[in-house]
Amino acid sequence: MTTLLEIEDVSLLYGRIKALHGISLTVNEGEIVALIGANGAGKSTTMRAISGIRPVASGRIHFAGEDITKLRADLRVRRGLCQAPEGRGIFPGMSVLENLDMGAYTRRDRAEVSKDLAKVLELFPRLAERRKQVGGTLSGGEQQMLAVGRALMSRPKLLLLDEPSMGLAPMLIQQIFSIITEINEQGTTILLVEQNAQQALARAHRAYVLETGRIVKEGTGSELLHDPAVKEAYLGVA
Repeated sequence: MTTLLEIEDVSLLYGRIKALHGISLTVNEGEIVALIGANGAGKSTTMRAISGIRPVASGRIHFAGEDITKLRADLRVRRGLCQAPEGRGIFPGMSVLENLDMGAYTRRDRAEVSKDLAKVLELFPRLAERRKQVGGTLSGGEQQMLAVGRALMSRPKLLLLDEPSMGLAPMLIQQIFSIITEINEQGTTILLVEQNAQQALARAHRAYVLETGRIVKEGTGSELLHDPAVKEAYLGVA
């Protein structure tokens, strides 16, 4: 199995506060890997370090065999590393189609971009129905679909999903996770940060548990789903 992403002993500071304490993890090609933990555990900080939004204080990040520790965020996107951020971050004044087109801004292969647009609209029929609607007028669930669809338009080798189910109704959460599985089955590797540990672990091939900036457990999704300590801390099961 080929390692696509490798984080080695990464620490990250916010001012003088250490947010990550020497974390190490890997994501192999074709996997869904989940990162779970409580609020403030460092999940989103880890995503920001990987995507290049926050510089790391120490440690290394390798992606597709290249050391990207000091690479600019936009150049990471060009390498195939793309994030659908927490809070969706769509362009509210642009239409659905314009938002999706922004996802392909680094690409010049317009014929292939058109094919990918057709795929995204097939994956998210709701977006196809609302293709001319302004992003800011969509429901929360539709905006989440748009954020994921926009990230897919960059044709990522690794898709980073930060809290995709946040603020969604239970029925929509199920739908979003079904789509995440489908995206993976179509060949995209996924690193998923998610507070809904039940859904994340049920879908993930492997997972890591983060507590106060440290990885405290790792295993297959199934192993952690049935781990008594994980069940008590994150699944609400004693």
